[in-house]
Amino acid sequence: MPSIDIAVGTAIEERSHHPSMVSLFLYNAVIWNPHRIHFDETYTTQVEKHPGIVIDGPLQGDWLAQVVTEWLSDDGTLVEMEYSNRRACYLGETLRAGGTVSEVNRETGTISLELYIKNQRNEVLAPGRAIVKLS
Repeated sequence: MPSIDIAVGTAIEERSHHPSMVSLFLYNAVIWNPHRIHFDETYTTQVEKHPGIVIDGPLQGDWLAQVVTEWLSDDGTLVEMEYSNRRACYLGETLRAGGTVSEVNRETGTISLELYIKNQRNEVLAPGRAIVKLS
């Protein structure tokens, strides 16, 4: 993150994500999530009627937090973040996490960010927001 010249509209560098069955399995094992839509394609498509394996909502939230903290580097702290999973996404999709600066408060040293997870069609799947405090 540049320590100067941060203005409303400044973009956070996007990160692309290409989840695999292995990465979904490992993520769900770590968070103790046994929901079959994240690993059992037959169940997911035939019972739940999804077109494929569903990528976890919490994983997308982690990607949003990661894009913010990597942008900040050692120049600040993530103080607050929220997001909402609005659309399902599926194994095989390339997803992008990113955002823009929506407010700069020089008095408090805080920056507000609008965040997103987007798919290949540039549709926002998970909008979010964050507040960071500069060091």
